[in-house]
Amino acid sequence: MPAILAKKLGMTQIFLDDGSVARVTVLEAGPCPVTAVRTRERDGYDAVQLAFGATRERRLTKPELGHLKKADAPPMKHLVEFRQQEPTELKVGETVTAEAFEAGGKVKISGTSKGKGFQGTIKRHGFKRGPKSHGSHNVRAPGSIGASAFPARVFKGLRGPGQTGNVRITQRGLTIVSVDAAENLILVRGAVPGPRGGVVEVRSDG
Repeated sequence: MPAILAKKLGMTQIFLDDGSVARVTVLEAGPCPVTAVRTRERDGYDAVQLAFGATRERRLTKPELGHLKKADAPPMKHLVEFRQQEPTELKVGETVTAEAFEAGGKVKISGTSKGKGFQGTIKRHGFKRGPKSHGSHNVRAPGSIGASAFPARVFKGLRGPGQTGNVRITQRGLTIVSVDAAENLILVRGAVPGPRGGVVEVRSDG
């Protein structure tokens, strides 16, 4: 299963061969050194650990630097394991690049969504507002959520105000429009979770 780490550069649009316009997200994918390989016999599962995002040595701890040095990899900020259904052919020290993907393929992309802070029920869950006329003060209030004398408490799980965004999201079924292996770029049709500059995980979907 092809997988790679990428940085979201932003969105743009390109013209396809048939003259239609495709809105795409530009991802800087890799190169990602293989820093560890998990096997079912030794670790209980099959996985590949990839590194991404060059950084300075002083920003990493000595254990992190030692782990990367074993794989002959430069200082990297991000380490992510990608589980595999079958044992992988990749070896520690090899590098995964955008060449692992092809135009027209389907991928699923995971990332952390944009944080929107503490929000009320209207913005967070799409609740309707109250009346603005006749001196009503119930304009954007959530309304009554009590349960009377029994059970005299608020049930867990009810939708209410709170932290919005800043959660892990996986967008499935995205189509790769083009791959530029020389520039380590993958162009994906549609939107991808997270802000510009955010790190996402790209996996084959299918």
